[in-house]
Amino acid sequence: MAKEVFNRVENKYIISAAKKNSIIAALQEYMEADKYNIDGRPYTISNIYYDTKDNYLIQNSVSKPVYKEKLRLRGYGIPKAYDLVFLEIKKKYKGVVNKRRTRLSLEEAKQYIKTREIPEIKPYMNLQVLREIQYFMSIYDLEAKLYLAYDRLAFFDKNDGDFRVSFDTNIRTRRYDLNLDAGDYGEKMFDDDIWLMEVKINKNLPLWFARVLAENEVYQNSFSKYGTEYARLVGKGRIEHSEELRSIIL
Repeated sequence: MAKEVFNRVENKYIISAAKKNSIIAALQEYMEADKYNIDGRPYTISNIYYDTKDNYLIQNSVSKPVYKEKLRLRGYGIPKAYDLVFLEIKKKYKGVVNKRRTRLSLEEAKQYIKTREIPEIKPYMNLQVLREIQYFMSIYDLEAKLYLAYDRLAFFDKNDGDFRVSFDTNIRTRRYDLNLDAGDYGEKMFDDDIWLMEVKINKNLPLWFARVLAENEVYQNSFSKYGTEYARLVGKGRIEHSEELRSIIL
């Protein structure tokens, strides 16, 4: 069964394709590729983010508060009506991420969000998480706001399953056709040679990986996919071709 409750720290790094290749070469001694990265190819993750009509959740998030939260629907590739997807509530407090999710069919998820009524419970659902999400939706009048997808390479530590490193590319977004089964397309956020590396840990960063970061001169960035798209939307930042971004990754 897929893991449904996470408590961890998530560090993010914007890197070039060359540095991504160097890091992957170094970590393969200690880590294994995700089973969905067949023949070393990325797999696609697609999301629908929900927010209030006035974008309260993302506005609060980009202001860097001590506590923030969001709701999203996540699938893999282009799911069909009866494919299982994840409805996730994600909270962050003082740098620690808590993510709770439940599986639903895509059609069940659509109906649940529309009606706010918990569906008939199936073995693959998590009732407690559904109740938490229902409470979240009772506080905020939410609507679908953003489609966001990307292609991912992911690796897991052979000895510590909670240590994970992923590399995302081809991040694309749209604010129309806000359904996971509407197709996989949108405006690209970055050039093709830019990758987002995410490091997920429960404890301290392994010393061997810290050495890999130092050897490749890779430094942590504060970055949010949804937050970056929103900043672009409201005209406060367009970073995909900026000299500032180039100076970070090179």
